[in-house]
Order: sequence, then structure tokens, then C-alpha cells
Amino acid sequence: MINNDIIYNEFSKHGGVLKTSELNLIGLTSRQIKKLQVDGFITKIKHGYYELADRICPEEVIIARLFPQAVIFLESALIYYGYTDRVPSSWQIAVDRNSEKSQYKITYPPIEPFYIEPKFLKVGINAIKVRGVTVNIFDRDRTICDVLRYKNKLEREVFSNAIQRYVKDQNKNVRKLLKYAEIFHIKKKVQTYIGVWL
Repeated sequence: MINNDIIYNEFSKHGGVLKTSELNLIGLTSRQIKKLQVDGFITKIKHGYYELADRICPEEVIIARLFPQAVIFLESALIYYGYTDRVPSSWQIAVDRNSEKSQYKITYPPIEPFYIEPKFLKVGINAIKVRGVTVNIFDRDRTICDVLRYKNKLEREVFSNAIQRYVKDQNKNVRKLLKYAEIFHIKKKVQTYIGVWL
């Protein structure tokens, strides 16, 4: 069996989540991977993905490793930017609407996929690093556009808090907001809900 330190190091290099193929690369066979599971050393997240049993891995890292093309979205992005205090029960992620839907049927971490047109999936992506892993999240200005677009899916308090906090945010970029508003055809909404405050 491979030395435990080597296994720990490999998990650390990938933010705490490894694919079967990555475990194979350090010399572990399918049988050895199974034994590590039985011994309680590693835990299976979903088919082909594992984490260390004794190390808690941030959920956003797991999502980024399972779905590298997904983008942290809507209420999950609002939490990141401090625009809401309400933690959604599931991670809201934007994914390509043409992608295979069955892959998102996982029990942990809880996710709520939103199926987006591919051309809109690329607008306003901000790549952040968490434990050395790249996590995609829409930037604050795109997130506010999403708040306006998905107003009916949000509680009134979440919606109004997000708008008010965005308006007060020193890091907002109104130019970007207006550019995104044009792309999503919501200029009127931006003027109605945000224009009065700017």
C-alpha cells in the first residue's frame, strides 16, 4: 500500500477531492481504493470522486471538482458578496442547459442547478481560489442582474437586501452592470430598481 503521507499530499494538492484516475496516478489500484474506503480512510462523494474521511472539505471545492464548468449562482453568490444573510438550503449553481442532467443528482453537497444558455454562462465569471482550487462564481454586477432576472424565485426580503447592499457596495461597477443589463435585456429593470439609488 502507498504511504499515507503521499495520499494526504495528493488530496491537499487538489483541495481535498481526488478522482479515481488521480488516485490511480499515484499507484493505487481499484482494490486498494476500495480497501481505503472500507478502512474509513477515504469517503466516496459520488462515482469516481473521493475525499479524506478525517478532513472536512469546503462544499464549494467539492462542487468545483465535480463540476468544473458550473458557476456559483444567485443566492449562493449573494452570500459570498455579503448581499444576504440567508443561507440557501442548497448551493445554487448555473450549468450549461445542454449538459447531462443526471450528473447533478447527488446527495452531497446539496445543489440546485439552474440550466442556462451557454452564451449566458460565460458572462461575468469571476474565478476565485479556495484551497488552491479554482471556483467559478458570477461577479457582483452579474449577480445583481440575476437577482433582477429571477426576482420571482427570491423572497422579497432577500431581493430588497441584495439591491440595497449592492448600491452601498464600494466595489460595485455600474458600467459593468449596465453592460450586463443590455446583454440580458433588463435595462428597464435596472433603471426601475437600481437607477433611483445611483
